[in-house]
Amino acid sequence: MYTSTFIFEAKPYDDEFHRLDNEIAERAHAIPGFLGEEEWFNQETGLYSEVYYWETREAMQQLIGLPVHREAKRQHDKWIGSYRVVLGEVIATYGTPGLGLAHTPTPA
Repeated sequence: MYTSTFIFEAKPYDDEFHRLDNEIAERAHAIPGFLGEEEWFNQETGLYSEVYYWETREAMQQLIGLPVHREAKRQHDKWIGSYRVVLGEVIATYGTPGLGLAHTPTPA
């Protein structure tokens, strides 16, 4: 399993942001190998985090290559302050049922 995590400072959003954000999410969900997503907000730092989970690296790279994703990246400074992107390979997951992604096999 792979993750793409976007950590950022948010500026005010406008209609164009919401249009692009919704289209990116819709297209991400349609990519074979998309496993799920989570969003977090840290009130202490004011940072947002969006984590997408992928079955394969290729599936993750499909999102990065979408024209709508590239369009949003070109305009990011209107809506996003400082940011960081973390791409990762998950070596194991564990926990109790009920938080989603429980069906994902984990390596031994």
